[in-house]
Amino acid sequence: MQFIDLATQQTRIKEQIDANIQTVLAHGRYIMGPEIAELENRLAEYVNCRHAIGCASGTDALLMALLALDVGPGDAVFTSPFTFIATAEVIQLIGATPVFVDIDPTTFNIDPAKLEEAIAASKTHDTSLYPQPLNPKCIIPVDLFGLLADYERIEAIAKKYGLFVIEDAAQSFGAEYREKKACAFGHIAATSFFPAKPLGCYGDGGMCFTGDAKLAEALRSIRVHGKGSHKYDNARIGVNGRLDTLQAAVLLAKFNIFPEEVELRQMAAARYTELLSQCSTLTVPGIPEGYASVWAQYSILTNGRKRDDFQKALKEDNIPTAIYYPKPLHLQTAFKGLGYKSGDFPISEDASERIFSIPMHPYLTEEDQTKIVNVINTLC
Repeated sequence: MQFIDLATQQTRIKEQIDANIQTVLAHGRYIMGPEIAELENRLAEYVNCRHAIGCASGTDALLMALLALDVGPGDAVFTSPFTFIATAEVIQLIGATPVFVDIDPTTFNIDPAKLEEAIAASKTHDTSLYPQPLNPKCIIPVDLFGLLADYERIEAIAKKYGLFVIEDAAQSFGAEYREKKACAFGHIAATSFFPAKPLGCYGDGGMCFTGDAKLAEALRSIRVHGKGSHKYDNARIGVNGRLDTLQAAVLLAKFNIFPEEVELRQMAAARYTELLSQCSTLTVPGIPEGYASVWAQYSILTNGRKRDDFQKALKEDNIPTAIYYPKPLHLQTAFKGLGYKSGDFPISEDASERIFSIPMHPYLTEEDQTKIVNVINTLC
């Protein structure tokens, strides 16, 4: 059994993928070929956002967004400690400082109430919530496991304190919040096309979205070494962040079936939730009213029984599992210099000790899901 089944998907669209790749090989424009603009236009229309800017990875999308907003040394960027390192990594790469904020125990996304507490503390330099005297500049909410953060509250907080918002939609492309698509929030949104994502290519890839024409212009410049009006007169410091034409060609083929795959993911998640609803030793994911997750992962919390027990039992039946994330960012060596310690973000720390994920993709059969749940239920 596959944790993520890319082979079945490829079989469905292999003819179109092969044709798209052959088109690129024929025209030979491997860097910034016409497929890039076509993909940008199609995804911008899907999100209902004016501008989409393809780039080399989800990490580059976040980095480019921070550079476009002129975030840098001395600036504080508020984000979650319960996510992949890329979110906080790019903040430190540009010389700014990540300020972590604990998560909501149901959604695993940044808690807006705690976010406002941390921002307010920054104004008074309250070191119990805000360890360093920095300039509050930006918020990066993470749409974890395919579920969007609470942008209505987050954007209101950002407006109140005059902060930028970058939507980290690396896991949520295709999800919805109050009838708006992921990547339609904040000043800039950043997503990833890593192969395991709901919409993934066959390598690395990413995209930025914005409704602001000036930010879009800056992002296009930044992704090509800060390119200006002349090839050898760069307007700013940028990165080599271009999306490969071949990856765009693959994504165009995949996007043709993407809306259907989102529905299949949601059906599979609903089936899991129904089948696991009677298991008292587990907590299944909670989706608040007004949200539609794209289910990048189906992640469960254990209650009173060790996570290893479930993983061992599933492994014995050749059912793969994964842990996202076993160690929150504030406790990782890379961020030791920020001065955080165990106990600072108890909800994130608790989740990291209890969470595990089971197979989730559009091609899960009812038979496979029943097999998975039957194993789990032996420990309930």
